[in-house]
Amino acid sequence: MQTYLGCALLGLLGILATGCSVLGIRTFETAGYEVALKDGRFEIRQYPDALVAETVVDADYGKAGSVAFRRLAGYIFGGNKSRMQISMTTPVIQEKASERIAMTAPVMQEKSGQGWRMTFVLPARYTMETVPEPLDTQVVIRKEIGRKVAVIRYSGWLSEASMETNTAKLKGWIEQRRCKAASPPRLAAYDPPWTVPFLRRNEVHMDIE
Repeated sequence: MQTYLGCALLGLLGILATGCSVLGIRTFETAGYEVALKDGRFEIRQYPDALVAETVVDADYGKAGSVAFRRLAGYIFGGNKSRMQISMTTPVIQEKASERIAMTAPVMQEKSGQGWRMTFVLPARYTMETVPEPLDTQVVIRKEIGRKVAVIRYSGWLSEASMETNTAKLKGWIEQRRCKAASPPRLAAYDPPWTVPFLRRNEVHMDIE
């Protein structure tokens, strides 16, 4: 079964997504991008500059996701020096931080040592001058530079195994396009955990040159 992001994600999205049905209708702002190429489940996108909040947890996929999400949720729910609530934005990104080649980055998670990095993309209205400062020193605000990203979209349960399977497919497609990968894979999640599997929007992202 899925390991998704644990009980913390379920609880948070239960509060945030009160307007969603059990089918998981998306009501959150989605990080913007332009589609440069579409090929079935694959796309090449251009993402603009963005501000993100990120944190790293040295644990396995399931535990790291739960702890990291709770930490970042605390920040957007008012755990900042302005005591301001910040709107939830999708996707949530996860990646293996120890494999990071270049900074990228919707929420996101990546691996650091034996842990994972998770990233929330902040609403586009914020700048480094106006974004609330986290109270938790383990939450870092960072500006990400615009980038070109290869993407594979899939449905079903969100897990480390499904990420690996779809990463292999995405790498094969990138090679067929004669492109060069410029980052490790990132897992992007768009839906609440109660969304029925065949309606889920899951993605693997990789920067390309």
